[in-house]
Amino acid sequence: MNKFSPSDARNYNPYDLLRVYTYYRTLLGSLLLIMFELKFAPRILGNDNPILFLYTSAAYTAINCMTLIVMWQLKFAPSQRKLFGSLLVDVVAISLLMHSSGGAISGLGYLLLVAIAAGGIMLRERVSFFLAAITTLVVLSEGAYRFLILTQDNKAIFASGTLGALAFLTALLFQHLTKKIRVSYAEAQAQADHAAHLQKLAQLIVERMRTGIVVLNKNLEMELWNQSAIKLLGAHVTPDENLKLERFPELYRKYQSWIRNINDHSPQMKIEGQAAAEIKVNFAHLEQGNPTEILIFLEDVRSLNQQAQQLKLASLGRLTASIAHEIRNPLGAISHASQLLGESQTIPQSDHRLLDIINNHSKRVNQIIENILQLSRRRAAKPEHIILQYWLPNFISDYKSGKSNGNQLEISLLEKNISEQQHDYPYDDESSPKQLQAKFDTSQLQQVLTNLFDNGIRHGKPALRIEIGVDVTHQQPYIRIVDFGPGISDENARHLFEPFFTTENTGSGLGLYICKELCEANQAIISYKRTAHGESCFHLQLAHPEKAN
Repeated sequence: MNKFSPSDARNYNPYDLLRVYTYYRTLLGSLLLIMFELKFAPRILGNDNPILFLYTSAAYTAINCMTLIVMWQLKFAPSQRKLFGSLLVDVVAISLLMHSSGGAISGLGYLLLVAIAAGGIMLRERVSFFLAAITTLVVLSEGAYRFLILTQDNKAIFASGTLGALAFLTALLFQHLTKKIRVSYAEAQAQADHAAHLQKLAQLIVERMRTGIVVLNKNLEMELWNQSAIKLLGAHVTPDENLKLERFPELYRKYQSWIRNINDHSPQMKIEGQAAAEIKVNFAHLEQGNPTEILIFLEDVRSLNQQAQQLKLASLGRLTASIAHEIRNPLGAISHASQLLGESQTIPQSDHRLLDIINNHSKRVNQIIENILQLSRRRAAKPEHIILQYWLPNFISDYKSGKSNGNQLEISLLEKNISEQQHDYPYDDESSPKQLQAKFDTSQLQQVLTNLFDNGIRHGKPALRIEIGVDVTHQQPYIRIVDFGPGISDENARHLFEPFFTTENTGSGLGLYICKELCEANQAIISYKRTAHGESCFHLQLAHPEKAN
């Protein structure tokens, strides 16, 4: 935490001195009165006129106490007129105390310089010089009175002249210093405003970055983090919560691995939550030569995967073009020859089984080629806003009508606590808070869901449950396809989305791989898991409708 904030410069008040001066003048009047009553320095205090000194010091103390109360009420920010009046009272009172104590020779007159200095700082230039002029006239008049009327020696007039000159010099000096202070203050305030503006910009930039940022101290406590980091880590954090790295085991393991091998700058990890997310992690020392503070960058790799996917498709397109020419023609000849052999009357009945094997595997190889061509020829994703409550029922209806046994399929749609989601998720309008938005290429989403529906029905009962909602941790919509089949073993689940991996003899192993590629092209994540009741479930975590490209 910084010890100085740029906003501190704005808290400077030109009247801060007035608070100190008000307490000073109250203490001065009280002290002079007490010293006079205790007969401290009787040859100086009230030497010429004790009665005048007593009444003046008493009245001056009372006025100062009342002025202190008024200043409290005004929060020590009076007008120039009231401030001038207060300083004029000081000049009159100190002049009377000086006169009753023997004039300027007594030394009490030098207390006037304090009032003149305060006026030079707090009053405008002309008003300050006017106060100095009044003070000089009063002092010179008092000295002339002693020299002409009381017929004292010229020491009185000399002391009065010296004091008057010092009054003007004090006014000039403090006016010059005040101008310097005001210029310095204006420059400091401009710099403070600029620093505060830069600080605010930096804070907004860090907060709105999609890259998560975490700063660790030497005790592995998170001193600083932005909202993107918390969302990527899938944590619920209160503003005053003290977070430690050990709270995130996967990230802690990556940190320990980085400490052991400091050249490993970009490990990847998976955060398990309501939906799995792949995160790229970068570690770095916050300051060169200071290993006690660590800076961590967390980045969702979906956008990177989308860019890699485009490069992959370009390479795959060139590869599949050659596959189509090199394999399809011989495959067509094999299939055609098999059909001709099947029509021959000289083929023994026992060999028809061999012809069936040739035909079936020819169809399987042809299907593999079709899937690869479909993947390579796929156009770039064009995501559009979808309201899932409206779009999914129409898709389910079209899917059932396209199946021969569509009337026997039971596909239910369930909305999971959509009305209770956090308020920063965007809805169409405030009057329709349950309109759950997503962003996906509709034709590609149809292809993904069709494949998942077919898999669920093929491996289980002719029934599916579709759940939609918002992942409150990541503030992203999701679709879950729950079937009632036996599910997939943990060993097979690790390879489920790999190309050409299948648990069936007749499968091509490209269906789920294509689903994964289509999801990545739309910045979505597909994963397989079991529900709390052990049901088989495919989870589609869709991109946030305001963040998807």
